[in-house]
Amino acid sequence: MSTVLITGAARGLGLDFTTRYAAKGWRVLACARKPDALKGIKGDIHHHSLEVTDYKAVKALAQKLSGEAIDVLICNAGVGGSRGESAQSLGSLDPEIWREVFEVNTLAPLMIAEAFADHVARSKQRKLIAITSVLGSISNNNGGRYFYRASKTALNMEWSCLSKDLADKGVICVALHPGWVQTDMGGSGAPLTIEQSVPGMIKVIDGLKPSDNGHYLQYDGTELPW
Repeated sequence: MSTVLITGAARGLGLDFTTRYAAKGWRVLACARKPDALKGIKGDIHHHSLEVTDYKAVKALAQKLSGEAIDVLICNAGVGGSRGESAQSLGSLDPEIWREVFEVNTLAPLMIAEAFADHVARSKQRKLIAITSVLGSISNNNGGRYFYRASKTALNMEWSCLSKDLADKGVICVALHPGWVQTDMGGSGAPLTIEQSVPGMIKVIDGLKPSDNGHYLQYDGTELPW
């Protein structure tokens, strides 16, 4: 049986990832601050209460799962900034919002990747996924949203580094953009539903090969410009 670990598993994209992997017969390690929301989902789901910015808790969970093989690790937890775009516009930049966004979107995924790299490396599939955004692309940038964009650009760089540092272990590291999706963060006006985005991402993840290591892809498999 294949195993997937998902952060931010109790809502939005993470909840749909959890539901769909469980329906595929996978063993799901569902990590969330409030995992009680997952109790009604059928399947082999193991709930783990986890605040991704609590790095002692991250290390403790990695130790608890020591010896296990994680085929796919999806660093999905993320934030857009608690006060929206107004605090991320030139002239009204709020450094406290930047610290929050950077902590969750950039530092936490790297600490999780570090803690669980060996778990992924000992699996059959060996896939380490960061849920990023096209807004992290430097080549495709129309300005604004300074904090969110920068947090995802830095996340992309981390995954590029991981793709090199873990290559000898056969780990496939990919930064994956879900598209602009109708979630709490994406808003109701987004062109994609969760039901369109997540199955596309799972298809991409299922099809990843060693040659995809270090790539920046979106939910339909299209390569994105760094």
